Amino acid sequence: MGGVALDVDSGGVKAPDGGWGWAVLAGCFVITGFSYAFPKAVSVFFKELIREFGVGYSDTAWISSILLAMLYGTGPLCSVLVNRFGCRPVMMVGGLFASLGMVLASFSTSIVHIYLTTGVITGLGLALNFQPSLIMLNRYFNEKRPLANGLSAAGSPVALCCLSPLGQVLQYQYGWRGGFLILGGLLLNCCVCGALMKPLVAPKTTKDKALEQAAGDGAKGPETKKKPKAKLLDFSVFKDRGFVIYTVAASIMVLGLFVPPVFVVSYAKELGYEDTKSALLLTILGFIDIFARPLCGVIAGLKWVRPRCVYLFSFAMLFNGTTDLIGSQAKDYTTLVVFCIFFGVSYGMVGALQFEVLMAIVGTEKFSSAIGLVLLMEAIAVLVGPPGAGRLLDTTKKYMFVFLLAGCEVVLSAIVLATCNFLCIKKSPTPADTFESITMKDDTKMEGISNSIAMENEEHRGSEPEPEKEVKKDVAEEEKVKPEFVNSQEGRSS
Repeated sequence: MGGVALDVDSGGVKAPDGGWGWAVLAGCFVITGFSYAFPKAVSVFFKELIREFGVGYSDTAWISSILLAMLYGTGPLCSVLVNRFGCRPVMMVGGLFASLGMVLASFSTSIVHIYLTTGVITGLGLALNFQPSLIMLNRYFNEKRPLANGLSAAGSPVALCCLSPLGQVLQYQYGWRGGFLILGGLLLNCCVCGALMKPLVAPKTTKDKALEQAAGDGAKGPETKKKPKAKLLDFSVFKDRGFVIYTVAASIMVLGLFVPPVFVVSYAKELGYEDTKSALLLTILGFIDIFARPLCGVIAGLKWVRPRCVYLFSFAMLFNGTTDLIGSQAKDYTTLVVFCIFFGVSYGMVGALQFEVLMAIVGTEKFSSAIGLVLLMEAIAVLVGPPGAGRLLDTTKKYMFVFLLAGCEVVLSAIVLATCNFLCIKKSPTPADTFESITMKDDTKMEGISNSIAMENEEHRGSEPEPEKEVKKDVAEEEKVKPEFVNSQEGRSS
């Protein structure tokens, strides 16, 4: 984390930082919105489900918990599938699963059926879309990646502001069964987003063209070394101290990060404010969050900030935790509004930076495995955090202690991340400097090759080279630049 991994290319392809990448960003925006907002939007139907099946609120709350658990806990499975089949097929299948789960849920006859359909099947479908979309975003953007991450993360508050009112309208017009059926059709848009994830293809080099020409003429070209089979789940990321520090800090952070949005409405009701006025607090929080994420992405992309984005992430967590600690002393509605404004800013900063920092640590090649393992660790914290805060509330009967606990956990994660990064990770050249040096080195090398070729052409001007020698010459020049291939035809006479 002291020095980030430079993603010059992915599988031999340089990130375009634009072009079709903007379509990929649009798909990632929608997928992020569905993934994070859907578990909260489903809660609109809880009262109808309680009346339909005769269960308690705690029973229906398990629906959102299972959705989140599937979104986080299936991270390694998603990594394996992406490394095996690629992002686009996995996302297309995931979109079908997400839609199928909601459609089947509309025919449920018990709350257990809702757990299996909406919770497990739809949750798995959203997970199969969320993780691959982030992987593709990382492959298409490098220099503009902080901005791209900020914009895609803004999909979460935007979708929440849209899906919650939509759910209320659907429930009023068609009941919970009709609402689930229509939402299932809406989730088919995940397949559309998956179709946007076009794989990057490396352009053909002079060597490739020479080999094709040689093969077309019936000549035997140089044989390539067999590349080692890609690992379905690369556990070697745990050898990276930066990744280990990030995973530990992120797991501690998640224990308290999601607690305030869950309890702030109940906190306002406890102070004696009406339901509508209390619910407005979440709207304020979400509205601020929409603008905070892209703005933070712009700041993180600045030349002097990006090499130190891990410290900006630490500051965001420290800001968020401190806001929780101060908000725990709220005694009136105005104070809670101010709390939601500052929490929205800090929450948006954390959302915009969390995956950007992980991408910078592990690089493009290992990101698909790294994100799956991180999400698995965070899944445990997600299942422990809010229920633990609820147990503390049942014991103390005071929301102040819930917010104090959440704040302490997030502040601790910031201290762990910043301190361990400063003490344990050796600093390396900034990405901009490294990229510039690599570019200059490659340009110098190519210029030297071009000059040598020009000199040889000058010497042999007037004589037409034989086709076979021309092919061998191009191959030899390419081998000097990228010594990946072994020429098995060294003994062949010229």
